[in-house]
Amino acid sequence: MIEKSQLQHLVEVMDRLRAPGGCPWDAQQTHESLLTYLIEESYEFIDAVERSDRAEMLEELGDILLQVVFHARIASEENGLGFNIEDVAKGISNKLISRHPHVFSEEKQLTPKEVEVNWEKIKSAEKDRKSAGDGVPLGQPALALTAKLIHRAKKHGERAEPVVEIKNPPVVDQATIGDLLFAVVALATEHGVDPEQAMRNKARAYKESLSRSE
Repeated sequence: MIEKSQLQHLVEVMDRLRAPGGCPWDAQQTHESLLTYLIEESYEFIDAVERSDRAEMLEELGDILLQVVFHARIASEENGLGFNIEDVAKGISNKLISRHPHVFSEEKQLTPKEVEVNWEKIKSAEKDRKSAGDGVPLGQPALALTAKLIHRAKKHGERAEPVVEIKNPPVVDQATIGDLLFAVVALATEHGVDPEQAMRNKARAYKESLSRSE
């Protein structure tokens, strides 16, 4: 007898929870209602990694996996439009293979940096992106959004020139950047400015300014 995998068991557990006679709370959830849990579980995993707590990492990864299985189960109930967990697994497997030609087809040695450049090149071609800002999710926290946009722009040969010049900057390290960001947030708060919204507005404007290829 072939032993059932724990992943298969998890899928069956979720099927039972969503089926008639299962859990009324699970049965009423939607993609939209679950979003807050996905975000929360992701941050909890980040916290566990930063604390090097392996037991917590294991638990939080399970919670994130639950969200994936949950969303896939909900999608499978959409007649003609949905997908299931097998489709999710197939999609990411195919993506990994297509984004790693140096492993699965060409079989040549690349440096980590070359792999990253190649990944972005293949990704842009697959999604027909015209601008460095295309595909960057605007819903993420403003600081992460800004960092991602600047990172993307740099890869496309564009620079983010600072509006406010910092003269005689101190040594640029994590602690110094933390101090500077903290000071900006404190300044914004003192003057009644929402720093998150201010950064988001700036990031959106920067995204619109990124040049688009013809």
